[in-house]
Amino acid sequence: MTYGYIRVSTDKQTVENQRFEITNFCNKEHLNIDGWIEETISGCKNYDKRKLGKLLNKVQKNDLIICAELSRLGRNLFMIMEILNVCMNKECKVWTIKDNYRLGDDIQSKVLAFAFGLSAEIERNLISQRTKEALARKKAEGVQIGRIKGSHNSYTKLTGKEDYILLRLSKGCTKTQLAKELNVDRTTLYRFLKTLN
Repeated sequence: MTYGYIRVSTDKQTVENQRFEITNFCNKEHLNIDGWIEETISGCKNYDKRKLGKLLNKVQKNDLIICAELSRLGRNLFMIMEILNVCMNKECKVWTIKDNYRLGDDIQSKVLAFAFGLSAEIERNLISQRTKEALARKKAEGVQIGRIKGSHNSYTKLTGKEDYILLRLSKGCTKTQLAKELNVDRTTLYRFLKTLN
């Protein structure tokens, strides 16, 4: 399968330029696009929260993803490397038109995949280390880390719905029905009602 991937950051940008570039490229290479994935979303948003994530879940060996340029996949180097690493592991090819980038099954791609994987691992370790250091510093300064033992979160799914809940109960709606209506567990509703008394 061959997929054309198009991403723009805002509604003001048009997908037509990217679609034109990809279509032109495919005509020259005698390729047919089996599916288009278009989205209007920031490249900073993690790929698994975008349509791109769904595409990466379904691609198979020898599938091809074509996009206008690498920056369409993500905004920062590490995200792009992570995406390309996923493609490498699934043996899926990625081609870009402007940068003339080809990720395939050649030795160059395998070297890149190794570099991507190593870089991502180093980055994860660095983030973890920075987080642990920051938490240790805060603790040493006497700052409470996390919720105080035995305390409850003051905000729940039902916060702001007090009037509606009381109205429905006054009209004879059962707590079980109301919990279903509000898409919460009965115990959540019971606990919330105790805070209203």
